[in-house]
Amino acid sequence: MRLVFMGTPDFAVPVLDAFLKAGDEIAAVYSQPPRPAGRGQKLTPSPVQAFAEQHGLPVRHPVSLKSADAQAEFAALKADAAIVVAYGLLLPKPILDAPKHGCFNLHASLLPRWRGAAPIQRAIMAGDLETGVCAMQMDVGLDTGPVLLREIVAITPRMTVSELHDELVRVGAPLMVRAVHGYAKGQIQPQAQSAEGVTYAAKLLKDEGRIDWTKSAIEIDRAVRALNPGIGTHFEINGERIKLLAAEPVAGSGAAGTALDDTGKIACGDGALNLLKLQRPGKTPVAIGDFLRGLPLPKGTRVG
Repeated sequence: MRLVFMGTPDFAVPVLDAFLKAGDEIAAVYSQPPRPAGRGQKLTPSPVQAFAEQHGLPVRHPVSLKSADAQAEFAALKADAAIVVAYGLLLPKPILDAPKHGCFNLHASLLPRWRGAAPIQRAIMAGDLETGVCAMQMDVGLDTGPVLLREIVAITPRMTVSELHDELVRVGAPLMVRAVHGYAKGQIQPQAQSAEGVTYAAKLLKDEGRIDWTKSAIEIDRAVRALNPGIGTHFEINGERIKLLAAEPVAGSGAAGTALDDTGKIACGDGALNLLKLQRPGKTPVAIGDFLRGLPLPKGTRVG
């Protein structure tokens, strides 16, 4: 098939690779423009753009697809289909209608649960026992189009967002190839999403990373596993911002945000949390033992 691929982050790269290995022609790759990154704030191409350029694929990164010129350039590609994976721009109806078979999206949830921007993180934060991937035909709504294929992935008790991300893309890349090829051959019929069970995975906000010790230890642990890496989770000790990179919920009780002993066990609104891996400003991440040698947390210490 002659395809346009539209994606930006690491999650999208294996999907592009899968279509290349399937023998499809990639007429163009659309990705978000290079962004400043690193200490030098050097303009850095997205993972999809970097991969595409390594494989000699033409890359475009318009800031919008709303203009008549951008839509005409897209239509001129005369694609059989467009594959969209975490691209970052809304597709207007003229873009959706341009390819012969339409536009298809790989979404990292079991639709209609967790429509929206952050389905992987929200599934972990909500304590879901399973999630998955859906290959869907796009329409003008937010992740509302009919689903071609889906696959369930279990969320294990200690799974991190990185681990779940990798498992979803592992099953999602070949799923997307099967779905799009099957649809083009008339072998797969899209199924409308259920009107029941709709939830929205809102974009993550930086202030969600500030730990609220009045929440349960289980809730805080889920946030730590869901938000690292990413916006991260943090708290303060004597005005110093400490990143919490790993923790585990344990039994314990006391005033929320108070050290219950000198080993890094902090009372929560319900239960307690063992701090496992932390990072001070300007320092490298360390395990709790090394952290406490530099900044002890005696019993009764209050953290914020």
